[in-house]
Amino acid sequence: MPSFAELQALFGYRSKGGVSRLMEHLIKRGIVGRDAAGRLVATSVLRGSVKVLGVVQAGFPSPAEEELIDIISLDQFLIKKPEASYLIKVTGDSMIDAGIHPGDLVVVERGKDPRQGDIVIAEVDGNWTMKYYHKRGRSVILKAANKDYPAITPTRELVLGGVVTACIRKYGK
Repeated sequence: MPSFAELQALFGYRSKGGVSRLMEHLIKRGIVGRDAAGRLVATSVLRGSVKVLGVVQAGFPSPAEEELIDIISLDQFLIKKPEASYLIKVTGDSMIDAGIHPGDLVVVERGKDPRQGDIVIAEVDGNWTMKYYHKRGRSVILKAANKDYPAITPTRELVLGGVVTACIRKYGK
């Protein structure tokens, strides 16, 4: 959320007290909230949410009725640590057999220690890539999810940019 000073400038208030009164009103209405540290945070009303209307069988068809099961925020569903996460757009097809295609967006969490087989964003010898993370002793091997690409073993430097925690694909235009 923007700071009180930024909101003051944005809304043209003469003082931060006016912004404070506005924020308290929005908190009462459930539009914004406060986190454990007291900082303002957007609620699902402000972020947007999506209704979960039921379940669907991915195998053989089954009868189903539409019923409201829940309302979720996609941010909360996909991102566990928003302060440490970012989105990155995928180019290339080296992870296609993992279901990650060109044009997809991946959610990446910084600071998360990769485990064997995690998909990571890494800078290898000066070039950024997304690959499966494998560690053997002190050596790290980055493997593609496409047989046309060789495994990568860093020769000079390996900098981890984070662990991929979700993939988002948009169908159609």
